[in-house]
Amino acid sequence: MDSSYGVTKLLLLLFLTTSIATALPDNKPVPGQINSNSVLVALLDSHYTELAELVEKALLLQTLEEAVGKHNITIFAPRNDALERNLDPLFKSFLLEPRNLKSLQSLLMFHILPKRISSPQWPSLSHHHRTLSNDHLHLTVDVNTLKVDSAEIIRPDDVIRPDGIIHGIERLLIPRSVQEDFNRRRSLRSISAVIPEGAPEVDPRTHRLKKPAPAVPAGAPPVLPIYDAMSPGPSLAPAPAPGPGGPRGHFNGEAQVKDFIHTLLHYGGYNEMADILVNLTSLATEMGRLVSEGYVLTVLAPNDEAMAKLTTDQLSEPGAPEQIMYYHIIPEYQTEESMYNAVRRFGKVKYDSLRFPHKVLAQEADGSVKFGHGDGSAYLFDPDIYTDGRISVQGIEGVLFPAEETPATEIKPAAPVVKKVAKSRRGKLMEVACRMMGSRFIPCQ
Repeated sequence: MDSSYGVTKLLLLLFLTTSIATALPDNKPVPGQINSNSVLVALLDSHYTELAELVEKALLLQTLEEAVGKHNITIFAPRNDALERNLDPLFKSFLLEPRNLKSLQSLLMFHILPKRISSPQWPSLSHHHRTLSNDHLHLTVDVNTLKVDSAEIIRPDDVIRPDGIIHGIERLLIPRSVQEDFNRRRSLRSISAVIPEGAPEVDPRTHRLKKPAPAVPAGAPPVLPIYDAMSPGPSLAPAPAPGPGGPRGHFNGEAQVKDFIHTLLHYGGYNEMADILVNLTSLATEMGRLVSEGYVLTVLAPNDEAMAKLTTDQLSEPGAPEQIMYYHIIPEYQTEESMYNAVRRFGKVKYDSLRFPHKVLAQEADGSVKFGHGDGSAYLFDPDIYTDGRISVQGIEGVLFPAEETPATEIKPAAPVVKKVAKSRRGKLMEVACRMMGSRFIPCQ
């Protein structure tokens, strides 16, 4: 895996083997401390290098030291091939993402029992054993073959130490909780309507074939301005658009858009925004295509409370939901820090939006960033909800409109807005669209 692993392992071994030496002159073991004959030192210095590296990356050494200090442990160590070549690359990437550290820790502790079990004890022991992750493993014997769950023990009693034992197993054990976390990340339904790669694209405005964009080297910034790369014309019903992976598809925009929408749903308070992007408009598909072609985007996401204040008049025009959302997407990559530094230095900054030629005004206010004009302004409320280098999502407390479209009568503060609770996962914009379209294009039940 990592070329620096050998040096890191040497330092960890040095730390573990010398921790006791500094405590007692005669080097006698002390309860709760690790000596050079520990099963943890043996694991780090064994041929199970892939597992040892994952233990290091999961920051589990201190936890395992405490476990060994209290009782013997049994480690079921997958062979290196099971982690290096036989593991699903997507699942491996999922485990190594910093945001999924708890899943990696749960998976590794699922391979460790807080008791000592050697192979001769196997047939006489009960089947269910609690692991350090508080899950259960099933130990069975199948025609003289030792098994843990459905994995075969290929090297029983491979490493034996006074405080524990290591059995080699044929493959990785995956607890249900980690599998469910991975499935939730992967199973967000497809948001891209892909047409064949070679299919010609017709411009709806001119009814002529679109001219292909100039070829650019792989990884180079896109040549076309982002407004020329956008699909023409908003619509309420999702429309087909070229999917990622084309001649200029150097980035997996579809996966990144799925990821940030999934983050919105789990962050809480931005369900309406996610609902609009996926169900009511074709913006998710459009954003995925733009990111695949090398463009970067910053989304100013109004929270659910702000979206609930939108009136029927503001949504009655065809394409209004998309026009509102276009004004909240900036064709630049901005974070809370970059925007705050800009408004502190220049006072007021105008960012381009995908609703050309309208710009989004930003200025410093009360130690934060405020967007918009007058009564229609909104503060930066939840900064850096999602940042991956291509897409940035910043939560704001209000819905923004261009200055000329923000009359005092649009949002009526005098009459309190009563949000009618609809069925789960159906937002206000979805209700209005259903009434407008007569439930012909968008399922309302």
